Amino acid sequence: MLGQIAAVTLMNLRSLPQRLGASSVVVIGMASVVAVVVAVLSVSTGFLETVSRSGSPERAIVLSSGANFTGDSNLTRENVATILGAPGIRRGADGKPLASADYYNAVPLTKKGDGLTGWVTVQGAGPEIFALTPEIRLVTGRPFKPGLHELIVGSLLQSQYPGLEIGDKVPLPSGDWTVVGVFESNGDSHESALLGDAETLMSAYRSNMFNDVTVRLDSAAAFDRFKAALTTNPTLQVDVMRENRYAAKQAKPLDDFLTMVACWVGGIMAIGAVFGALNTMYAAVGARSREIATLRAIGFGAGSVVVSVLAEALLLALLGAGAGAGLAWLFFNGEVTVSDGTVYALAVTPALLALGVGCGLAMGLIGGLFPAIRAARLPVAAALRAT
Repeated sequence: MLGQIAAVTLMNLRSLPQRLGASSVVVIGMASVVAVVVAVLSVSTGFLETVSRSGSPERAIVLSSGANFTGDSNLTRENVATILGAPGIRRGADGKPLASADYYNAVPLTKKGDGLTGWVTVQGAGPEIFALTPEIRLVTGRPFKPGLHELIVGSLLQSQYPGLEIGDKVPLPSGDWTVVGVFESNGDSHESALLGDAETLMSAYRSNMFNDVTVRLDSAAAFDRFKAALTTNPTLQVDVMRENRYAAKQAKPLDDFLTMVACWVGGIMAIGAVFGALNTMYAAVGARSREIATLRAIGFGAGSVVVSVLAEALLLALLGAGAGAGLAWLFFNGEVTVSDGTVYALAVTPALLALGVGCGLAMGLIGGLFPAIRAARLPVAAALRAT
């Protein structure tokens, strides 16, 4: 039977050049579906990778009770003082807790290329920010100085917005702030922000409330002790999360939306691709009905015919899926974009490529199965008499 399968399959494949137009319909359809699905999911994957790099299990973030995001949270100075006195916080060489009480706002800037306005995060941080998050490192310039209208800019943000070179001015409510440095942070979400002194930024926006407090723990195991001390304190109404858990929570809405878009758009296109494969394979079986009947008449089994038709469909699907995955990687992998205020690079990972090729093969299997069954059930005598 294996010999029959090999013989019939090779015969089918040799005839592909004669059916190039019809076969191209399957290849192009599969390539289109896979390219679109992989491209859309690369947006979600890139965003998740960027956000995941922003969190550490050895850091904790404290928000006011019930706040889902930093923008919803408000902490008084008294709250901050109580949080900084909690057990489990690592201290620096000077004995001060490695923690930062942060304030967030946004400033409208014009994007490069399309000229559209984007809202860029401006984060006010405490003086311990560099010891707290050692992944933030200056590549040019110098750190901002407390009390001055100075900012440092993430390198990813700088790549997407003009006017953020060292010495440039950023307009804020209290006047222009000077960019004095550029930093990198392993491509995480910090690189999508402008950083400055929290107290000075709060004064500029006429606010007296912090949005969150981020602390570095003695160790990852110290989190429960730190959380218990704050959540059981009757003077506080706060929620405490590990920073990596908070980062994942931030990413989930966009991830869910993009996954839904990929499934919806990809699903509609997949239906069209499957019907294209069905029509192509039915036409191929119909055009070779006498040939198939002859093979059956000289002793070739129905199983070998089924497998040969399926093999042809899967080969065409594999060619299309491979082409679509390759195009998605070529045009989208590493492309920098902005979503939800975060600048990040799209990521076409090996897992996404494998998913795309797997979807293409599944569509090819469905598109070839029914024509294969029809070929196996083709009446031998009637097919031989057909002209």
